[in-house]
Amino acid sequence: QVQLVESGGGLVQPGGSLRLSCAASGDIKNVFAMGWYRQAPGHQRTLVAAITKSGRVNYADSVKGRFIISNDTGTNTLVLQMDSLKPEDTAVYFCSYVLEIRGPRYDFWGPGTQVTVSS
Repeated sequence: QVQLVESGGGLVQPGGSLRLSCAASGDIKNVFAMGWYRQAPGHQRTLVAAITKSGRVNYADSVKGRFIISNDTGTNTLVLQMDSLKPEDTAVYFCSYVLEIRGPRYDFWGPGTQVTVSS
């Protein structure tokens, strides 16, 4: 089992910055990928940014050039640095780990953290 807890959300003005963190604990071996997703009211959960075990990084087009995903292996913390925030970035942000265990892959999710961009 893997436990994920997000932090760092809050209210910020347009153009501002936030830094989200995801603390991972438990049996976090065999990580295939890690990522951040978001879900706005009335919308589906969508990918924001992800890192695969090979080190490949992928961003949603809407956040390219503004968000940076990184992983601190020493503290098992996944970070999403968000700059130049826009009102349309308002959503609940979720951390996700995908573990590959003897073939099958398993998804683990945190409870989410609210990000609100508003003046």
